[in-house]
Amino acid sequence: MSDSAPAGPDVEARERLFSHLADLGITAAVVPYPAHETVEEGKRLRGQMAGSFTKNLLLKDKKGRLFLFSIHEDVALDLKTLHQRVGANGRLGFAPAGRMVELLGVQPGALTPLGLMNDGNGLVTAVVDAALMGADQVNFHPLVNTESIGLKPQELLAFIRSCGREPVLVDFDAPMTSP
Repeated sequence: MSDSAPAGPDVEARERLFSHLADLGITAAVVPYPAHETVEEGKRLRGQMAGSFTKNLLLKDKKGRLFLFSIHEDVALDLKTLHQRVGANGRLGFAPAGRMVELLGVQPGALTPLGLMNDGNGLVTAVVDAALMGADQVNFHPLVNTESIGLKPQELLAFIRSCGREPVLVDFDAPMTSP
């Protein structure tokens, strides 16, 4: 492996991912995507790639429950009130990178809902931005941050369900309701 190769899942994990997608009837193309650390940097590097782009965050509540947020790249989340939208116990904060690697099999910078296939115990709740459901294609990293894969919104939901969990769809544009 060269010094420029990304840290990421082994070949076997990627083969399992693409086999799992094929079993679901999902045949999405994988496109090279330069490694990047911020959404803004990603916007500059991707050029004219098709589809809606996401940011993915692994957050935990005060009881340690984990939530993987897959949201439109331009959505700003308010961590002070976010827990109210997803039924978390108290405010949400960022989960340690080690938990991301341990449970989802991805390195920081490559977080993706596709890593849910590695969470065999179902410890991570998938939260999906409802606004993504209107897109023709939603892009994610396929376990590494040097590529992008575009899924139809219904394919994303089917994938999450195939990992043994029901995605929580949240309209982040809707006003907060009083408890």
